[in-house]
Amino acid sequence: MGGFFQELAKKLAERWVGLLLVPGALFVVAAVLGLHLGHGHALDWTMAARHVTDRVSAIGKLSGGAQASVVMGLLIAASAVGLVVQAMAGLSRRVFLGTWPWPLGFLVRWRTGRRRSRWHRLLEKRRELERAHPADTRTADQQRAIDRAAAKVNALAMAEPGSATWMGDRVHAVEAVARNRYGLDLAFAWPRLWLVLPETTRTEITAAHASFAAGVAVAGWAWPLFALGALWWPAFAVGLVVGATGWVRARSAVADLTALSEAAVDLHGRDLGVALGIIAESAVGPLTPDEGAKVTALVRKGR
Repeated sequence: MGGFFQELAKKLAERWVGLLLVPGALFVVAAVLGLHLGHGHALDWTMAARHVTDRVSAIGKLSGGAQASVVMGLLIAASAVGLVVQAMAGLSRRVFLGTWPWPLGFLVRWRTGRRRSRWHRLLEKRRELERAHPADTRTADQQRAIDRAAAKVNALAMAEPGSATWMGDRVHAVEAVARNRYGLDLAFAWPRLWLVLPETTRTEITAAHASFAAGVAVAGWAWPLFALGALWWPAFAVGLVVGATGWVRARSAVADLTALSEAAVDLHGRDLGVALGIIAESAVGPLTPDEGAKVTALVRKGR
């Protein structure tokens, strides 16, 4: 057990250094330089180098105890910034998933309505092609045109949009498919389904969720950079790059996460019904809407 706790402490220390200390220390140094340079000398690297040299020289003249205090102060400041960024991860997640606060409710409705209208227009174009080219007489070129039209629909949303953002609609689509195809209310059924999933499936979904969380964590560093950008504009530009990087990583991870979650419902929805005693163990095939409705009624418990 001693070896286990020693290894655990090592991993936690590595995680703390990677997620909080190093980015926090870089931000603190950037903040010190940015506050000194301001907008007027934002890119004056000579002035910045002279300021760093002066500060290092001043610290070098201090006593050992004073130097240790400066280092500890830097570590504390860096950790504090990191903790603030972690606390704001929920804000980044809400921005990405379109669950914006109520003062922005009008914007959520407007964005969702626009996405829904565009989705229906693209869907109608695909249906027009299908009607114009019946399957029994359809050529390869005509099928490719239909496939391209369908790809445009799916690129916007995998089901009728119900969120203000692409990532939010990916999550919404999983819930919509489970409800419309299988009669499952995933808000209540998913925790039970998770417990009956095979270990390999849970590992894949957990890894995808960890990738999404990592993308959110990266994007979280954009907030303090934006705040610093009010006093030193290069920080705002860096914040845009950091935020965009986190957004791209989160977007890719959400695509994997939702695809795996939908596949889990397809492959193991019946296992949940069997575990709850609603479906016979000898039954095979996908979960039917009637069976899914029974599972939903049981797990909702009248709620």
